[in-house]
Amino acid sequence: MTNSVSAGSRGVLYVVACAAPPALHVRVLLDQAAERGWEVCLIATPTAAVWLADQAAGLAAATGHPVRSAYKQPGEPDVLPPPDAIVVAPATSNTINKWAAGISDNLALGLITEAIGKRLPIAVLPCVNEAQAAHPAFARSIRELQDAGVSVVSGATDTAAGADETAEHGFRWHLALDALDLLGQLG
Repeated sequence: MTNSVSAGSRGVLYVVACAAPPALHVRVLLDQAAERGWEVCLIATPTAAVWLADQAAGLAAATGHPVRSAYKQPGEPDVLPPPDAIVVAPATSNTINKWAAGISDNLALGLITEAIGKRLPIAVLPCVNEAQAAHPAFARSIRELQDAGVSVVSGATDTAAGADETAEHGFRWHLALDALDLLGQLG
């Protein structure tokens, strides 16, 4: 499904994909978002961009926008429209911890860090294994993001499989879109 069918009726949604196994199936989320009326743009963390390199042309065709993973050069026009909402999925512990600390050392982190300051609706679907989730920094980071207004959605991963083995159908992408719907009702 291409985005152009229902482009923009709900606004522009940035999907930020981090390097966790479900990222290989991010097209599922892109299609679900377009079906709900979002104009979708995909931003990948640097490692996720490497993982998605073989799919980049198809993902760009599906959204109608290039897949971005690096900052543009000063003076270059932005190729993406500004976001109205953001979904970070799958979200790794690395991204979550850096984001909560305000670190913007790549485009994906820069955009989601700014999004908090712009008070955009943001939903995040963590995809971490039990050991990462048990680290005290992870719990602190989740609380920090929630205190900043980010909707942190649990239950996206099939806990029996764990983050390392979650496949296309084991990751509940729709939960992020449901969280955005709820934020829209509250706001």
